[in-house]
Amino acid sequence: MFKKAKQAALQAAMLSLETRNRALLMVANAIEGNSQKIFKANHKDLLAAEKKVDDAVFQRLKLDENKMRAMVAGIRDVAKLADPINHKLFVRQLDEDLTLFKISCPIGVLGVIFEARPDVIAQISALAIKSANAVILKGGRESKNTNETVLEIINTALEKLDQFPPNFLQQVFSREDAAKMLGSKELDLIIPRGGKELVEFVQNNTKTPVLGHADGICHIFADASADFEMLKNIVIDSKTQYPAACNSVETLLLHKDFAAAPELLESLRNAGIKLVEKPKSWSFEYGGKTLAYRVVDGLDAAIEHINTYGSGHTDCIVTNDAPNAEVFMDKVDSAGVFTNVSTRFSDGFRYGFGAEVGISTGKIHARGPVGLDGLTIYKYKLIGAGQIVKDYADGIKKFHHKEMK
Repeated sequence: MFKKAKQAALQAAMLSLETRNRALLMVANAIEGNSQKIFKANHKDLLAAEKKVDDAVFQRLKLDENKMRAMVAGIRDVAKLADPINHKLFVRQLDEDLTLFKISCPIGVLGVIFEARPDVIAQISALAIKSANAVILKGGRESKNTNETVLEIINTALEKLDQFPPNFLQQVFSREDAAKMLGSKELDLIIPRGGKELVEFVQNNTKTPVLGHADGICHIFADASADFEMLKNIVIDSKTQYPAACNSVETLLLHKDFAAAPELLESLRNAGIKLVEKPKSWSFEYGGKTLAYRVVDGLDAAIEHINTYGSGHTDCIVTNDAPNAEVFMDKVDSAGVFTNVSTRFSDGFRYGFGAEVGISTGKIHARGPVGLDGLTIYKYKLIGAGQIVKDYADGIKKFHHKEMK
Protein backbone atom coordinates (compact mmCIF):
# COMPACT_ATOMS: atom_id res chain seq x y z
CA MET A 1 0.00 0.00 0.00
CA PHE A 2 2.82 2.39 0.87
CA LYS A 3 4.61 1.64 -2.40
CA LYS A 4 1.43 2.15 -4.41
CA ALA A 5 0.84 5.47 -2.63
CA LYS A 6 4.38 6.61 -3.42
CA GLN A 7 3.94 5.76 -7.09
CA ALA A 8 0.58 7.54 -7.18
CA ALA A 9 2.11 10.65 -5.60
CA LEU A 10 4.87 10.77 -8.21
CA GLN A 11 2.33 10.45 -11.02
CA ALA A 12 -0.04 13.02 -9.52
CA ALA A 13 2.77 15.57 -9.29
CA MET A 14 2.94 15.52 -13.08
CA LEU A 15 -0.78 16.27 -13.57
CA SER A 16 -1.77 19.66 -14.89
CA LEU A 17 -3.60 22.14 -12.68
CA GLU A 18 -6.59 21.83 -15.01
CA THR A 19 -6.77 18.07 -14.45
CA ARG A 20 -6.50 18.40 -10.68
CA ASN A 21 -9.20 21.08 -10.59
CA ARG A 22 -11.48 18.99 -12.82
CA ALA A 23 -11.00 16.09 -10.41
CA LEU A 24 -12.01 18.31 -7.48
CA LEU A 25 -15.21 19.47 -9.17
CA MET A 26 -16.12 15.89 -10.07
CA VAL A 27 -15.59 14.86 -6.45
CA ALA A 28 -17.71 17.76 -5.15
CA ASN A 29 -20.53 16.86 -7.53
CA ALA A 30 -20.32 13.20 -6.57
CA ILE A 31 -20.53 13.91 -2.84
CA GLU A 32 -23.41 16.33 -3.35
CA GLY A 33 -25.26 13.86 -5.57
CA ASN A 34 -24.79 11.02 -3.08
CA SER A 35 -25.51 12.97 0.10
CA GLN A 36 -28.44 10.77 1.10
CA LYS A 37 -26.27 7.68 0.74
CA ILE A 38 -23.70 9.30 3.02
CA PHE A 39 -26.35 10.34 5.57
CA LYS A 40 -27.67 6.75 5.61
CA ALA A 41 -24.19 5.39 6.35
CA ASN A 42 -23.66 8.05 9.00
CA HIS A 43 -26.98 7.12 10.63
CA LYS A 44 -25.69 3.56 11.07
CA ASP A 45 -22.60 4.89 12.80
CA LEU A 46 -24.67 7.16 15.04
CA LEU A 47 -26.95 4.29 16.10
CA ALA A 48 -23.95 2.13 16.94
CA ALA A 49 -22.19 4.94 18.83
CA GLU A 50 -25.20 6.18 20.80
CA LYS A 51 -24.64 5.90 24.56
CA LYS A 52 -21.16 4.48 23.91
CA VAL A 53 -19.34 7.78 23.36
CA ASP A 54 -19.56 11.14 25.11
CA ASP A 55 -21.57 13.99 23.64
CA ALA A 56 -18.52 15.81 22.24
CA VAL A 57 -17.48 12.75 20.21
CA PHE A 58 -21.08 12.14 19.12
CA GLN A 59 -21.37 15.69 17.79
CA ARG A 60 -18.12 15.33 15.83
CA LEU A 61 -19.38 12.06 14.39
CA LYS A 62 -22.74 13.44 13.30
CA LEU A 63 -23.09 14.68 9.73
CA ASP A 64 -25.90 17.16 9.08
CA GLU A 65 -26.97 19.36 6.18
CA ASN A 66 -24.70 22.21 7.35
CA LYS A 67 -21.62 20.00 7.51
CA MET A 68 -22.49 18.48 4.13
CA ARG A 69 -22.83 21.91 2.52
CA ALA A 70 -19.54 22.97 4.08
CA MET A 71 -17.82 19.82 2.79
CA VAL A 72 -18.98 20.37 -0.78
CA ALA A 73 -18.33 24.13 -0.70
CA GLY A 74 -14.86 23.51 0.71
CA ILE A 75 -13.93 21.20 -2.16
CA ARG A 76 -15.15 23.70 -4.74
CA ASP A 77 -13.30 26.50 -3.01
CA VAL A 78 -10.07 24.47 -3.14
CA ALA A 79 -10.54 24.17 -6.90
CA LYS A 80 -10.59 27.98 -7.15
CA LEU A 81 -7.29 28.43 -5.31
CA ALA A 82 -3.97 29.04 -7.01
CA ASP A 83 -1.75 26.08 -7.80
CA PRO A 84 0.38 25.40 -4.71
CA ILE A 85 3.01 23.35 -6.58
CA ASN A 86 5.52 24.19 -9.32
CA HIS A 87 5.56 27.75 -8.02
CA LYS A 88 8.85 29.69 -8.18
CA LEU A 89 9.50 30.84 -4.62
CA PHE A 90 12.64 32.65 -5.71
CA VAL A 91 15.06 32.81 -8.62
CA ARG A 92 18.69 33.74 -7.91
CA GLN A 93 21.50 34.03 -10.40
CA LEU A 94 24.63 32.81 -8.63
CA ASP A 95 26.81 33.72 -11.57
CA GLU A 96 26.40 34.16 -15.32
CA ASP A 97 24.62 31.08 -16.70
CA LEU A 98 24.30 29.61 -13.17
CA THR A 99 20.75 30.05 -11.86
CA LEU A 100 19.14 28.68 -8.70
CA PHE A 101 15.39 28.12 -8.51
CA LYS A 102 13.42 27.37 -5.33
CA ILE A 103 10.29 25.51 -6.47
CA SER A 104 7.29 24.41 -4.42
CA CYS A 105 6.46 20.71 -4.66
CA PRO A 106 4.27 18.11 -2.92
CA ILE A 107 5.42 16.56 0.34
CA GLY A 108 4.70 13.08 -1.02
CA VAL A 109 2.69 10.53 0.96
CA LEU A 110 0.60 11.63 3.92
CA GLY A 111 -0.74 9.41 6.67
CA VAL A 112 -3.86 10.85 8.30
CA ILE A 113 -5.14 9.29 11.52
CA PHE A 114 -8.40 10.73 12.82
CA GLU A 115 -11.20 9.96 15.21
CA ALA A 116 -14.94 10.43 14.75
CA ARG A 117 -14.74 13.15 12.09
CA PRO A 118 -16.13 11.76 8.80
CA ASP A 119 -15.97 15.21 7.16
CA VAL A 120 -12.18 15.00 7.49
CA ILE A 121 -12.00 12.59 4.54
CA ALA A 122 -13.47 15.13 2.13
CA GLN A 123 -11.27 17.94 3.44
CA ILE A 124 -8.06 15.91 3.30
CA SER A 125 -8.89 14.42 -0.09
CA ALA A 126 -9.58 17.82 -1.64
CA LEU A 127 -6.34 19.34 -0.39
CA ALA A 128 -4.42 16.21 -1.36
CA ILE A 129 -5.76 16.26 -4.93
CA LYS A 130 -4.91 19.94 -5.37
CA SER A 131 -1.42 19.59 -3.85
CA ALA A 132 -0.71 16.17 -5.48
CA ASN A 133 -0.02 14.41 -2.17
CA ALA A 134 -1.14 10.78 -1.93
CA VAL A 135 -2.93 9.87 1.30
CA ILE A 136 -3.47 6.82 3.47
CA LEU A 137 -6.40 7.43 5.82
CA LYS A 138 -7.11 5.74 9.15
CA GLY A 139 -10.42 6.78 10.66
CA GLY A 140 -11.96 5.87 13.98
CA ARG A 141 -14.07 2.75 14.21
CA GLU A 142 -17.05 4.89 15.28
CA SER A 143 -17.27 6.37 11.76
CA LYS A 144 -16.36 3.27 9.74
CA ASN A 145 -19.55 3.14 7.63
CA THR A 146 -19.41 6.85 6.82
CA ASN A 147 -15.70 6.76 6.04
CA GLU A 148 -16.05 3.80 3.67
CA THR A 149 -18.96 5.39 1.86
CA VAL A 150 -17.39 8.82 1.44
CA LEU A 151 -14.07 7.48 0.16
CA GLU A 152 -15.82 5.06 -2.18
CA ILE A 153 -17.76 7.96 -3.70
CA ILE A 154 -14.58 10.05 -4.06
CA ASN A 155 -12.55 7.25 -5.66
CA THR A 156 -15.39 6.34 -8.03
CA ALA A 157 -15.39 9.94 -9.23
CA LEU A 158 -11.60 9.95 -9.67
CA GLU A 159 -11.71 6.69 -11.67
CA LYS A 160 -13.66 8.52 -14.37
CA LEU A 161 -10.56 10.63 -15.04
CA ASP A 162 -8.17 8.41 -16.97
CA GLN A 163 -5.20 10.66 -16.14
CA PHE A 164 -5.66 10.35 -12.39
CA PRO A 165 -3.46 7.63 -10.84
CA PRO A 166 -5.05 4.71 -8.97
CA ASN A 167 -4.31 4.21 -5.25
CA PHE A 168 -3.96 7.96 -4.70
CA LEU A 169 -6.44 7.84 -1.80
CA GLN A 170 -6.39 4.67 0.29
CA GLN A 171 -7.95 3.72 3.61
CA VAL A 172 -7.13 1.30 6.43
CA PHE A 173 -9.23 0.35 9.43
CA SER A 174 -7.41 -1.87 11.93
CA ARG A 175 -5.17 -0.90 14.82
CA GLU A 176 -2.51 -3.16 13.32
CA ASP A 177 -2.55 -1.09 10.13
CA ALA A 178 -2.34 2.11 12.17
CA ALA A 179 0.72 0.71 13.97
CA LYS A 180 2.31 -0.05 10.58
CA MET A 181 1.64 3.53 9.51
CA LEU A 182 3.40 4.88 12.58
CA GLY A 183 6.35 2.58 12.07
CA SER A 184 6.66 3.11 8.33
CA LYS A 185 9.56 4.90 6.68
CA GLU A 186 7.46 5.32 3.53
CA LEU A 187 5.23 8.09 4.92
CA ASP A 188 6.54 11.64 4.63
CA LEU A 189 4.18 13.26 7.13
CA ILE A 190 1.61 12.02 9.66
CA ILE A 191 -1.37 14.20 10.55
CA PRO A 192 -3.43 13.18 13.60
CA ARG A 193 -6.92 14.69 13.89
CA GLY A 194 -8.58 14.02 17.22
CA GLY A 195 -8.33 14.37 20.96
CA LYS A 196 -5.29 14.86 23.13
CA GLU A 197 -4.74 11.14 23.77
CA LEU A 198 -4.68 10.29 20.06
CA VAL A 199 -2.32 13.11 19.13
CA GLU A 200 0.09 12.42 21.98
CA PHE A 201 0.06 8.69 21.18
CA VAL A 202 0.95 9.41 17.55
CA GLN A 203 3.66 11.89 18.53
CA ASN A 204 5.22 9.41 20.97
CA ASN A 205 5.09 6.35 18.71
CA THR A 206 6.54 7.44 15.38
CA LYS A 207 9.78 8.79 13.98
CA THR A 208 7.91 10.31 11.06
CA PRO A 209 7.29 14.09 11.30
CA VAL A 210 3.90 14.84 12.88
CA LEU A 211 1.73 17.87 12.14
CA GLY A 212 -1.00 18.70 14.63
CA HIS A 213 -1.92 19.84 18.09
CA ALA A 214 -2.72 17.94 21.25
CA ASP A 215 -4.79 20.58 23.04
CA GLY A 216 -7.14 23.41 22.20
CA ILE A 217 -6.90 25.53 25.33
CA CYS A 218 -8.24 28.82 23.94
CA HIS A 219 -8.69 32.02 25.96
CA ILE A 220 -10.64 35.26 25.79
CA PHE A 221 -9.35 38.21 27.80
CA ALA A 222 -11.94 40.86 28.69
CA ASP A 223 -9.97 44.08 28.96
CA ALA A 224 -11.22 46.89 31.21
CA SER A 225 -12.49 48.85 28.20
CA ALA A 226 -14.34 45.94 26.57
CA ASP A 227 -17.79 46.68 25.18
CA PHE A 228 -20.29 44.60 27.15
CA GLU A 229 -22.54 43.51 24.28
CA MET A 230 -19.61 42.72 22.00
CA LEU A 231 -17.88 40.72 24.72
CA LYS A 232 -21.03 38.80 25.63
CA ASN A 233 -21.72 37.83 22.02
CA ILE A 234 -18.11 36.82 21.36
CA VAL A 235 -17.83 34.64 24.47
CA ILE A 236 -21.19 32.94 23.87
CA ASP A 237 -20.33 32.23 20.23
CA SER A 238 -16.84 31.01 21.13
CA LYS A 239 -18.25 28.58 23.70
CA THR A 240 -21.64 27.46 22.38
CA GLN A 241 -21.56 27.64 18.55
CA TYR A 242 -19.72 24.27 18.48
CA PRO A 243 -18.44 23.39 21.97
CA ALA A 244 -16.63 20.24 20.84
CA ALA A 245 -14.37 22.12 18.43
CA CYS A 246 -10.72 22.67 19.29
CA ASN A 247 -11.13 26.42 18.74
CA SER A 248 -13.90 26.70 21.30
CA VAL A 249 -12.93 28.97 24.22
CA GLU A 250 -12.05 27.18 27.48
CA THR A 251 -11.00 30.06 29.77
CA LEU A 252 -12.33 33.59 30.22
CA LEU A 253 -9.96 36.08 31.81
CA LEU A 254 -11.60 39.17 33.29
CA HIS A 255 -9.71 42.40 33.96
CA LYS A 256 -10.25 43.38 37.60
CA ASP A 257 -11.52 46.79 36.44
CA PHE A 258 -14.09 45.40 34.01
CA ALA A 259 -17.14 46.75 35.79
CA ALA A 260 -19.79 44.61 34.12
CA ALA A 261 -18.27 41.26 35.12
CA PRO A 262 -21.26 40.13 37.29
CA GLU A 263 -23.74 40.93 34.50
CA LEU A 264 -21.55 39.15 31.96
CA LEU A 265 -21.30 35.98 34.04
CA GLU A 266 -25.06 35.97 34.55
CA SER A 267 -25.60 36.33 30.80
CA LEU A 268 -23.28 33.38 30.15
CA ARG A 269 -25.19 31.21 32.63
CA ASN A 270 -28.45 32.17 30.94
CA ALA A 271 -26.91 31.01 27.64
CA GLY A 272 -26.48 27.53 29.11
CA ILE A 273 -22.78 27.84 29.97
CA LYS A 274 -21.54 26.19 33.16
CA LEU A 275 -18.99 28.46 34.83
CA VAL A 276 -16.08 27.16 36.89
CA GLU A 277 -14.18 29.66 39.04
CA LYS A 278 -11.63 27.27 40.53
CA PRO A 279 -10.87 24.48 38.08
CA LYS A 280 -8.59 21.58 38.98
CA SER A 281 -6.41 22.64 36.06
CA TRP A 282 -6.22 25.77 33.92
CA SER A 283 -4.97 23.57 31.07
CA PHE A 284 -8.09 21.42 30.73
CA GLU A 285 -10.06 21.18 27.50
CA TYR A 286 -13.72 20.73 28.39
CA GLY A 287 -15.10 20.10 24.92
CA GLY A 288 -18.57 21.08 26.12
CA LYS A 289 -20.48 24.06 27.48
CA THR A 290 -18.22 24.47 30.52
CA LEU A 291 -16.09 27.59 30.84
CA ALA A 292 -13.41 28.35 33.43
CA TYR A 293 -13.02 32.00 34.41
CA ARG A 294 -10.56 34.05 36.38
CA VAL A 295 -10.13 37.67 37.42
CA VAL A 296 -6.66 39.02 36.59
CA ASP A 297 -4.87 42.22 37.53
CA GLY A 298 -4.47 43.47 33.99
CA LEU A 299 -3.09 42.94 30.49
CA ASP A 300 0.32 41.60 31.54
CA ALA A 301 -1.27 39.11 33.94
CA ALA A 302 -3.61 37.89 31.21
CA ILE A 303 -0.74 37.40 28.78
CA GLU A 304 1.30 35.56 31.42
CA HIS A 305 -1.64 33.26 32.19
CA ILE A 306 -2.20 32.44 28.51
CA ASN A 307 1.48 31.78 27.79
CA THR A 308 1.69 29.60 30.92
CA TYR A 309 -1.48 27.51 30.62
CA GLY A 310 -2.48 27.84 26.97
CA SER A 311 -1.79 25.36 24.21
CA GLY A 312 -0.70 27.89 21.59
CA HIS A 313 -3.90 27.42 19.59
CA THR A 314 -6.08 30.56 19.52
CA ASP A 315 -6.47 33.41 22.01
CA CYS A 316 -8.44 36.64 21.87
CA ILE A 317 -8.60 40.04 23.54
CA VAL A 318 -11.84 42.03 23.62
CA THR A 319 -11.00 45.70 24.08
CA ASN A 320 -11.52 49.25 22.89
CA ASP A 321 -7.91 50.09 23.68
CA ALA A 322 -5.89 49.77 20.44
CA PRO A 323 -2.44 49.86 22.13
CA ASN A 324 -3.51 47.07 24.51
CA ALA A 325 -4.72 45.02 21.57
CA GLU A 326 -1.38 45.44 19.81
CA VAL A 327 0.60 44.42 22.92
CA PHE A 328 -1.64 41.37 23.41
CA MET A 329 -1.30 40.23 19.81
CA ASP A 330 2.47 40.70 19.85
CA LYS A 331 3.17 39.00 23.19
CA VAL A 332 0.75 36.06 23.19
CA ASP A 333 2.64 33.07 21.79
CA SER A 334 -0.13 31.31 19.88
CA ALA A 335 -0.82 30.26 16.30
CA GLY A 336 -3.90 32.50 16.23
CA VAL A 337 -4.13 35.80 18.14
CA PHE A 338 -7.37 37.74 17.72
CA THR A 339 -8.89 41.07 18.69
CA ASN A 340 -12.65 41.53 19.14
CA VAL A 341 -13.71 38.35 17.33
CA SER A 342 -14.82 34.82 18.20
CA THR A 343 -12.12 32.18 18.60
CA ARG A 344 -14.24 29.97 16.32
CA PHE A 345 -12.89 31.90 13.32
CA SER A 346 -9.64 29.94 13.67
CA ASP A 347 -10.41 27.61 10.80
CA GLY A 348 -9.00 26.91 7.36
CA PHE A 349 -12.37 27.22 5.60
CA ARG A 350 -13.08 30.57 7.26
CA TYR A 351 -9.55 31.77 6.45
CA GLY A 352 -10.25 31.12 2.78
CA PHE A 353 -8.02 28.04 2.55
CA GLY A 354 -10.96 26.08 1.13
CA ALA A 355 -10.39 23.38 3.74
CA GLU A 356 -7.77 22.35 6.25
CA VAL A 357 -5.92 19.18 7.13
CA GLY A 358 -5.73 20.29 10.74
CA ILE A 359 -4.45 23.02 13.00
CA SER A 360 -0.80 23.03 13.97
CA THR A 361 0.51 24.63 17.15
CA GLY A 362 4.09 23.79 16.25
CA LYS A 363 6.61 26.26 14.89
CA ILE A 364 8.21 24.21 12.14
CA HIS A 365 6.93 24.05 8.55
CA ALA A 366 3.30 25.05 9.21
CA ARG A 367 1.34 26.82 11.97
CA GLY A 368 -2.34 27.47 12.62
CA PRO A 369 -4.97 26.13 10.20
CA VAL A 370 -3.04 24.15 7.61
CA GLY A 371 -4.27 24.38 4.05
CA LEU A 372 -2.55 23.91 0.72
CA ASP A 373 0.65 25.75 1.60
CA GLY A 374 1.15 23.47 4.59
CA LEU A 375 1.05 20.44 2.29
CA THR A 376 3.90 21.62 0.11
CA ILE A 377 7.63 21.64 0.58
CA TYR A 378 10.23 22.85 -1.89
CA LYS A 379 13.20 21.70 -3.87
CA TYR A 380 16.17 23.60 -5.29
CA LYS A 381 16.85 23.42 -9.00
CA LEU A 382 20.26 24.64 -10.16
CA ILE A 383 20.86 25.11 -13.88
CA GLY A 384 24.37 25.78 -15.11
CA ALA A 385 26.67 25.56 -18.10
CA GLY A 386 29.47 23.27 -16.93
CA GLN A 387 30.67 25.27 -13.89
CA ILE A 388 32.81 23.55 -11.26
CA VAL A 389 33.34 24.54 -7.61
CA LYS A 390 37.16 24.53 -7.95
CA ASP A 391 37.07 27.68 -10.07
CA TYR A 392 35.23 29.54 -7.30
CA ALA A 393 37.37 28.08 -4.52
CA ASP A 394 40.54 29.15 -6.36
CA GLY A 395 39.20 32.65 -7.02
CA ILE A 396 39.12 32.25 -10.78
CA LYS A 397 35.38 32.96 -10.71
CA LYS A 398 33.20 34.82 -8.21
CA PHE A 399 29.54 34.55 -7.23
CA HIS A 400 27.44 37.67 -7.68
CA HIS A 401 24.15 36.32 -6.21
CA LYS A 402 21.73 38.49 -8.16
CA GLU A 403 18.02 38.24 -7.33
CA MET A 404 15.91 37.75 -10.47
CA LYS A 405 12.23 38.46 -11.09
